[in-house]
Amino acid sequence: MLTPKVSNTMKNIGAAHENLDHQVYLIVKQMITDRKLVAGEKIPQEKLVEAKPRRGFFVRAFTRDEAVSIFELREVLEGLAARRAAASLTEKKKTTLRRFFSQFPEAGPLIDRRAYAEEDRHFHLYISEIGSREFLKSILESFNIISFSYQLVSSEGLVRRPDETLDEHRAIIEAICSGDGNAAEAMMRRHFRRSIQRLTTGSP
Repeated sequence: MLTPKVSNTMKNIGAAHENLDHQVYLIVKQMITDRKLVAGEKIPQEKLVEAKPRRGFFVRAFTRDEAVSIFELREVLEGLAARRAAASLTEKKKTTLRRFFSQFPEAGPLIDRRAYAEEDRHFHLYISEIGSREFLKSILESFNIISFSYQLVSSEGLVRRPDETLDEHRAIIEAICSGDGNAAEAMMRRHFRRSIQRLTTGSP
């Protein structure tokens, strides 16, 4: 009896799927180990990757309307996170929070857009970490990634220019560090509303 031959292409496809399965397994395993997923909890579908038949897996492209919806959700949820952060901030966390954006000049053009974009993402993730419970933090992490993936590479994931948002970030930091939850939430929500306006109309 002859054994059917398997083409190299089919072997490669099989290997790729096996490798992807293994990567997913390792990620889920780590999430369980870190107690980010507990027994009986549904594994969330992040919607960051899409499968195309016979082509493979790709980072999903989000439309402008989808990006606006995500920013609207982030406005509410990160506003809440900022309020909570102001109510429960320790001195150690204050010190960490005040380090954000400290390397950028008070005035003048910001040349290193990539560095600013990275600081922006870390800042928002930190607010989510210190000001929200675990499930909310997980949601906001996903929204942050989706927001970044929508933007063009040339913009480094930023909706507005650094010189438009630097003072906003610093004002949010000071409101949180002063323990003013109302101001922290209001400033965070205004920060997002301005970005939403830019996304929808192109105007500041």
